[in-house]
Amino acid sequence: MSTESILKDTSIAFLESYLNNASPTGYESEGQKLWMNYLKPYVDTFITDTYGTAVGVINPDAPFKVVIEGHADEISWYVNYITDDGLLYVIRNGGSDHQIAPSKRVHIHTKKGIVKGVFGWPAIHTRLRDKEESPKISNIFIDLGCETKEQVEAMGVHVGCVITYPDEFMILNENKFVCRAIDNRMGGFMIAEVARLLKENKKELPFGLYIVNSVQEEIGLRGAEMIAQTIKPNVAIVTDVCHDTTTPMIDKKVEGDLKMGKGPVIAYAPAVQNRLRDLIVDIAEENKIPFQRHATSRATGTDTDAFAYSNGGVASALISLPLRYMHTTVEMVHRDDVENVIKLIYESLLKIENNETFSYFK
Repeated sequence: MSTESILKDTSIAFLESYLNNASPTGYESEGQKLWMNYLKPYVDTFITDTYGTAVGVINPDAPFKVVIEGHADEISWYVNYITDDGLLYVIRNGGSDHQIAPSKRVHIHTKKGIVKGVFGWPAIHTRLRDKEESPKISNIFIDLGCETKEQVEAMGVHVGCVITYPDEFMILNENKFVCRAIDNRMGGFMIAEVARLLKENKKELPFGLYIVNSVQEEIGLRGAEMIAQTIKPNVAIVTDVCHDTTTPMIDKKVEGDLKMGKGPVIAYAPAVQNRLRDLIVDIAEENKIPFQRHATSRATGTDTDAFAYSNGGVASALISLPLRYMHTTVEMVHRDDVENVIKLIYESLLKIENNETFSYFK
């Protein structure tokens, strides 16, 4: 592929709208509609399932099936309790970070529309200096500007309403993409760009390609578990995010030595099929695509695990995007890494032929 940028202005415009849209776990439908609308010119058909996973398919009649996958959901909160004086207490929906909540603005999703609020926090002047409390699930709360529980309920807010942050997409220093929910709607974006490149470059694949945007990864890989049973793929290449470990307070001896801007991260783990991983490494080297390696021990913690152990075993691999500040509202990735993940998946697809390539005992 050319060394020029593969991301068009229309690609970035889609990325911005896709990231800015709220798609909390269990409520991904609006984001999935945006994604499918963007992907539609590049696929032959779509599959959707009961819980909202969306799949664009190229060559749907081919017997050999290859998946490329990201997940669509973002972390969020649920309303758990409403006090008599109109304050809301919350529980997690996914791995939401309680420490970043105080003073954040929020959107509460109701049948009447978005209700705006803020995570309140006592002023520094009023906190005990010798016994200062830290934010925790039991003491963070949301203020809607209401004075009673009845006022809250009149707005359409009730226990079970989902809560997201409204923080929107921006670009820092020309090449850093910043937003909440880059974990992992950037994955959905990257696999959609792979489909676009295949179409624009008129590439014919000898297999069925299933471009999968799974739901409910943040609460246990649930969407991937379900769609793997539907598709029954032969091969799965999953993309997600991993930690850039070069920022303060991260121990590289524990988390590995990974940095955004140095390329996609290829995972080493029991769920990663060795021959598929080695093929991807060879392709990166042949195409001069920079890459990094990461050992993830027993589990990858990504949808790779769900695909790998489904249907009697699916040859699976994980290509990750280095990210700073995971599960915050300022998640950050490098544009070069985004482009190189797209290139690596694209080039890998052009080398996959059949399942014999990945025979364990070949």
